[in-house]
Amino acid sequence: MSSRLYDVIIVGAGPAGSHAAYKLASSGHGVAVFEEKSEPGLNVCCTGIISSECLHSLDLDTDVILSRASSARFFSPSGKCLRLQTPKVQAYVVDRLLLDKALALKAQSQGAQYFFSSRVTDIIIGKDTVQAETSCSGTRQVFSARSVVLATGFKPNLARKAGLGRIKNFLVGAQTEIDAKDVDETEVYFGREVAPGSFAWLVPTSVNRAYVGLLATSQAKRHLERFLNILLCRGRITSQEAEIRQKVIPLGTLARSYGTRLLAIGDAAGQVKPTSGGGIYFGHLAAEMAAELLDEALRSDNLTAGHLSRYQKQWKAKMGKELSRGYWLRWACAKLSDRQIERVFDVFNSDGMAEALLSSNNFSFDWHGGLILTGLRHSSVYPLLKIRHLFSREVGS
Repeated sequence: MSSRLYDVIIVGAGPAGSHAAYKLASSGHGVAVFEEKSEPGLNVCCTGIISSECLHSLDLDTDVILSRASSARFFSPSGKCLRLQTPKVQAYVVDRLLLDKALALKAQSQGAQYFFSSRVTDIIIGKDTVQAETSCSGTRQVFSARSVVLATGFKPNLARKAGLGRIKNFLVGAQTEIDAKDVDETEVYFGREVAPGSFAWLVPTSVNRAYVGLLATSQAKRHLERFLNILLCRGRITSQEAEIRQKVIPLGTLARSYGTRLLAIGDAAGQVKPTSGGGIYFGHLAAEMAAELLDEALRSDNLTAGHLSRYQKQWKAKMGKELSRGYWLRWACAKLSDRQIERVFDVFNSDGMAEALLSSNNFSFDWHGGLILTGLRHSSVYPLLKIRHLFSREVGS
């Protein structure tokens, strides 16, 4: 058993975990970060698309950027193309390995201690301390702290054991990086043949290289292999032989993201955009709120569940409605037939509607709720009509 008593143990060295470590260590707290991989960002399954707002908030050097995006093309099941473009860069594709390493280095520069190849197998919350049982190369060790932050990604065992509940619904993302031809902007594909109930993507990372991936409720790898074959037949990629990585993405949030001496952030708490599956920015915002509250709680030595419940109120006030609207939209879109998707494309291609949405005050890469409401007002496709009715009642209440 380690003899040192840390102020905070953080489980997971992803973007959310490392940002929380940086903020807390900067405030003078003793922080230990445990990561089961041998280095941060290793073999992640993530496209790494973040907004300008997110990149600015992360405050990192531009060497983490792979490409910039101010436009995208969307393809219907029949191949209809809707191209959207804005005057300025809306998003960046970042190298997740470099991003995660850079954020970990920032935290380490403030004194946070990192333990790699160390899997936390259990969290035991006592009256005065929290104990984290870890396994490193088969060796068991126990570390103690005054508090713990779960930033594990969607790995529900620790949260369930801690009494935070369980997220029952999820998607599976599958992605690979591959040689590609003439891919100069992000492409998004819809249709039952490609990604049933969701979408697939082709995102350039450098000259003649691109990420290819999709989201699915099941059999994501098999769907991606079929999509790669389609792209190969169309001459968009030069080979379909590549390593496919997968990731489970939560659809829903924990019943509780707090407990005595305990907070959960990022994917571990379900703070993920239901529309795109992206979690970097919402996890970053949650880490900021969690670190601020935990700093105050550690100084006042008030780490009760009642006191830390303020964290859940804060993040729900910030992103709760956004998540709720995103869940409804995903539910409705998952039920669309290819014919209904074609009708949606016809609506967006008519009367300059797409351009009007892009230029409206509701357009945001990160915050989709206002844009969803605006788009639904122009839709006559069931079941989108159903959620338009639900949203109208929400706005009116």
